[in-house]
Amino acid sequence: MLLGIDTSGAVSVAVARGELPGTDESAPAAELEILAVRSDARSRHHDEVLLALVEETLQAAGVTREELTGVVVGRGPGPFTGLRVGLISARSIAAVLGLPLHGLSSLDALAHQALADVPADRGPVTVAVALDARRREVYHARYRRETDGAVTRTAEPAVHAPAEVAAELTGCDLLVGSGTALYPELLPATAEIEHVDAGHLLRAAAELAARGEDLTSTEPMYLREPDAAKPTARKSALGR
Repeated sequence: MLLGIDTSGAVSVAVARGELPGTDESAPAAELEILAVRSDARSRHHDEVLLALVEETLQAAGVTREELTGVVVGRGPGPFTGLRVGLISARSIAAVLGLPLHGLSSLDALAHQALADVPADRGPVTVAVALDARRREVYHARYRRETDGAVTRTAEPAVHAPAEVAAELTGCDLLVGSGTALYPELLPATAEIEHVDAGHLLRAAAELAARGEDLTSTEPMYLREPDAAKPTARKSALGR
């Protein structure tokens, strides 16, 4: 049984039956069965929402904490406070229960989520993900699904003003993420997918693990300094 947590935008929690490929040698790789997903869009109240949502999701799935065998967490990018709450909570749950902890980019998860309803026989499909980064910027990355179903990242995660990356992002077959809702003129969405669904986070982790991707890092993917970062040196009145 796996627990998935993502706080890169909305808070999302999922419970699935199954294991990540390669984490249990006695069990063959199989598609995860998502038992329950719960999400809450109050992004500024992650600390108040997350643990209650974990308990609600476990109850909906009919699973106890003691039955969990692993935890998967989204590493962002996203708001700094929200990411910290999600990562610290996931680490705490894994430590208390003695479970392995796995992490992956929330952008990767959202790309897999966007592709979930695209028929496999469509052929190669390109996907762009744009998440609200505040400061009138977006976190973004691009992906391509091949005819064999493998999803690869074709442009690494970065942060820019929407106008700077509009051409390359809108050139993809699919464009999703909370950035599309904020800047629809520049980044028109192809589907109403704004935030990571933790069920898709778990499925993305399973696909990446099956390809041999390293999911051991749970360090937050910030991409830039915090909004409230303290200056490292005294500045003059001219800001130099």
